[in-house]
Amino acid sequence: MPDLPEIVVVLGSGLSDLVDQVERPVTVPFSDVAGFPPTTVAGHPGRYVFGILEGRRVLLQAGRFHFYEGCPSEVVGAPVRVAHALGAETLILTNAAGGIDRRLEPGAIVLVEDHVNMQWRSPLIGPVGDGEGRWPDMSTPYDPDLQAIALAAARTVGVQLTRGTYAAVLGPSYETPAEIRMLRSLGVDAVGMSTVPEVLLARALGLRVAAFSVIANRASGLAAGPLSHDDVTEVVQRASESLARVLRLVVRDAPV
Repeated sequence: MPDLPEIVVVLGSGLSDLVDQVERPVTVPFSDVAGFPPTTVAGHPGRYVFGILEGRRVLLQAGRFHFYEGCPSEVVGAPVRVAHALGAETLILTNAAGGIDRRLEPGAIVLVEDHVNMQWRSPLIGPVGDGEGRWPDMSTPYDPDLQAIALAAARTVGVQLTRGTYAAVLGPSYETPAEIRMLRSLGVDAVGMSTVPEVLLARALGLRVAAFSVIANRASGLAAGPLSHDDVTEVVQRASESLARVLRLVVRDAPV
């Protein structure tokens, strides 16, 4: 079916630059999708944009659903199931995160190579969905070939990528300094409140996955002052152009 997307890209908080670069865009608000509630988070507009990017059929998902919004697992995971139902085989995820590794300045981009699930829940709990495996292998949750493509893309466009481990916490409060010290002891480099549920479900569906974290702020105990979502969105928007340049080449070179 030639009109279906090959690749789905999820755009996290403030990461909307790629939407304006899609050719022949067709936009569908989440409100037009049966079963999708409205998004409630600033920086998550809540819409799909289908079109052509770097010669590939893409579906951009501008916004996502979070457990901290009170969304049940079936809603948090619904966009990934939509991507799979439309025939996509590759899922590229982006998010805004707090930097735990002291080398990560606000605006830095992390190529996620592993994660720690600190949300204590999973969209796979319950009956096995159509096409899903009960016991997805998580030894390599983030596709090594896509990681290599991302690193090559970053070198081509002159953007620095740092490999790292991401932790997903439940939120919606920012972490305490003690929690950040705990996460650092677990080998975590960046922390946020999304992405991991989508990765779990994508792997159960057999999708290839890549993920990028834009460091929006230093984590609690490392920052110079209090944290705010407005500051997060502002920093991420500034870094969005650099990430978009990398994503375009990843979309172009991703395996069919």
